[in-house]
Amino acid sequence: MSITAEKKQSLISDNQQTKTDTGSPEVQIAILTERITNLSEHMQKHKKDLSTRRGLLTMVARRRKLLDYVRSKSEQRYQDILKKHGIRK
Repeated sequence: MSITAEKKQSLISDNQQTKTDTGSPEVQIAILTERITNLSEHMQKHKKDLSTRRGLLTMVARRRKLLDYVRSKSEQRYQDILKKHGIRK
């Protein structure tokens, strides 16, 4: 259900703003999106796994807050993130 270290590094390198950037909202949103996708697939098979469901909803809320922050700073960055990761509003 979690992502591998290699996958996480590739997500960071694809979304970082500078060479040493690992914590910008774009990177955090990319990592959360990958984890949400994995958990969503898990929830399709295990519908009664309530602890995973709670964690999934927490991640979705955290990603939503980050997206709202990016939107308040720059509408264009927000739209680019939505398009790049296929997130629907």
